[in-house]
Amino acid sequence: MKIKVLIVDDSALIRSVMKEIINSQPDMEVVGVAPDPLIARDLIKQTNPDVLTLDVEMPRMDGLDFLERLMRLRPMPVVMVSSLTERGSEVTMRALELGAVDFVTKPKLAIQSGMLEYTELITDKIRAASKAKVKAASLPATPGTPSAPGEANLPAVRNPLISSEKLIIVGASTGGTEAIKEFLVRMPSDCPAILITQHMPEGFTQSFARRLDSLCKISVKEAGHGERVLPGHAYVAPGHSHLLLGRSGANYVTQLDQRPPVNRHRPSVDVLFSSAARHAGKNAVGVILTGMGKDGAQGMLEMKNAGAYNFAQDEASCVVFGMPKEAIAAGGTHEVGALKDLSGMVLRFLAEQGTRALRV
Repeated sequence: MKIKVLIVDDSALIRSVMKEIINSQPDMEVVGVAPDPLIARDLIKQTNPDVLTLDVEMPRMDGLDFLERLMRLRPMPVVMVSSLTERGSEVTMRALELGAVDFVTKPKLAIQSGMLEYTELITDKIRAASKAKVKAASLPATPGTPSAPGEANLPAVRNPLISSEKLIIVGASTGGTEAIKEFLVRMPSDCPAILITQHMPEGFTQSFARRLDSLCKISVKEAGHGERVLPGHAYVAPGHSHLLLGRSGANYVTQLDQRPPVNRHRPSVDVLFSSAARHAGKNAVGVILTGMGKDGAQGMLEMKNAGAYNFAQDEASCVVFGMPKEAIAAGGTHEVGALKDLSGMVLRFLAEQGTRALRV
């Protein structure tokens, strides 16, 4: 069975290019194209697509308005097609909150050499979306407000030495923007520093970090090069570089590296995890969240072998159970839990470490 795709975009040229790309794949076909959401609404009823690609900005009805109605009335996998602009990135972050599975930037039609890479990117995302667990829109969290019952009772780390010595290292891909948000909003302001690699292109990671910063008790920023890693702060890998953990004397620091993609990704989760294994060892706590592929599995195993304690998101709560599944299969994880429980699991582990340290 081929994956049935409906393309919604107000640009005839983009519709044509996307249709050619998708129909070139043996396992998918375009069952309809629409210049606006109103026509798309009728085509959805007629064609019953498996995946919808949706432009962010369109006439007659904004892409976000259509997405919000769609996810409320007929939830289905949606891949947003976004312009690489500040407004485009902000709107795309909101679309992911509303339930879109993933997004791609619009193809750079003038650069023919990049079209093969773009073809692989968008078709991979459509394949992942076709297997994704679709969830209805979620309301944005309010800073300082528990987003789940019992969050206020999560354990405190208590020991300041644990907060300053331990590090939480997080990797995610498809579905990861919302998973990372749910993980971070539960973290107390004095938690250990958190380093994050989320597969995301350049131009979007800054908006992602800014949105997280507005919702969380901790400070969240796009990582720079050579920054001292501090408790109560989270550092998001920029879309143009790998993020690594380094050392400068007694301090942990961030490092950015533009070496080639690893596992077809830059930033790569494996690169971050491997650096944490080298420089943090048993002081690292690894967390691997929803995502397509196997990026992070080998690096998480390296972390475990270096003494780190690792957690993976379970299948039931993943949008795509790819990366956690591979990490579990490789033997790199210690515990597996639902997304809503992972923050508490990590904090309880750290609290136990703190209590143990105080007894010594």
